[in-house]
Amino acid sequence: MEDGDYMRRAARASLCVSLLLVSIKAYAYFASNSVAMLASMADSALDLFTAALNMFAIHEALSPADAEHRFGHGKAEPLAGLAQGAFICASAIFLVIQAVQRLLAPQPIDHSLQALVVMCVSILAAIGLILYQRRVTVKTGSVAIAADAMHYAGDLLSNIGVVAAIVLVSWLGWLKADPIIALLVALVMVASAWGVFRQSLDQLMDHELPDEEREKIKALVRGHDEVITLHELKTRKAGLTTFIQVHIELDPAMPLFKAHQVSDAVEKAVCDAFPNAEVIIHQDPAGLERTEDAIA
Repeated sequence: MEDGDYMRRAARASLCVSLLLVSIKAYAYFASNSVAMLASMADSALDLFTAALNMFAIHEALSPADAEHRFGHGKAEPLAGLAQGAFICASAIFLVIQAVQRLLAPQPIDHSLQALVVMCVSILAAIGLILYQRRVTVKTGSVAIAADAMHYAGDLLSNIGVVAAIVLVSWLGWLKADPIIALLVALVMVASAWGVFRQSLDQLMDHELPDEEREKIKALVRGHDEVITLHELKTRKAGLTTFIQVHIELDPAMPLFKAHQVSDAVEKAVCDAFPNAEVIIHQDPAGLERTEDAIA
C-alpha cells in the first residue's frame, strides 16, 4: 500500500470516530448538564470539522504536480494545519467563558452513570485512533495526520478529565471540579494548537530539515568516490515531498558525460534514502568557490 492510501484511510477513520464521539457526547451533555462534558463535546466537534478539512487537504496534497503548480500541492496540508490551530484556539476561548460562568454559579451533574459510560466509550475510541494515526504518521510524515493525532491526544485527556469531574461532583459533591477541569481542557487545547501552528509554519516558511537528516544527506553525497566536497545544501518539505538542492565539487578535468554520471549516482543514493524526495544537483569544478571568494 502506498503512503497516500494510508493517509486517506487515516483521514476516513478520523471522520468516522469524530461523528461517533460528537453524537454520544451531545447526548451525554444534554443529559448531565456538565460543562466539562460540554468542553469534551466541543473538542470532538472541532475534531469533526478538522477531520473533514484534513480529507480535503490530503486530497489536494496528494494531487500530482500540474502546469500551474510545478512543485505539487503539498502545502495544502500545512495550510489546513493553520486553520485547525485557529479553530482550536477559538474553541478554547469559548470553553473558558463557559467554565468561568459555571465557576460563579456551580451546578450539579445529572445522569452521571450514563455520562461515565459515554466517556469510557470515547476514551477507548480515541486510544485506538491515536495509535493508528501515529503509525501512519511515522510511515508517511503527514503533517495533517500528525495534527489530527494531536487533537485526539487532547481529546483523550479531556475525556479523562470529564470522568474525573463526574466522579468529583457526583460522588464527592465538589461542584467546582466540573468548571475547573473544563479550564484545564481548554489549556490542553491551546497547547495542541501551538504544536499544530509551529509544525505548519515550518513547512509554509520552507524550514530546513532537521540537522540529523541534513548530515545524512551530506554523508550520502560525500560517499561517492568522485565527489571532492559539497556546498549550498538547501532542504525543505511540502506535504510528502522533500526537496533537496546541493552543489557538488568534481575534478575540473572530468568530462561532462562523466560528471553527469556521478551526479546521477549521487541523486540515486539520496533518493533511495529519502523515497519521496526531489533532488537537484549542480556540478562545480573543485576549487571554483574558493577562487571566486578570493577574487571578491
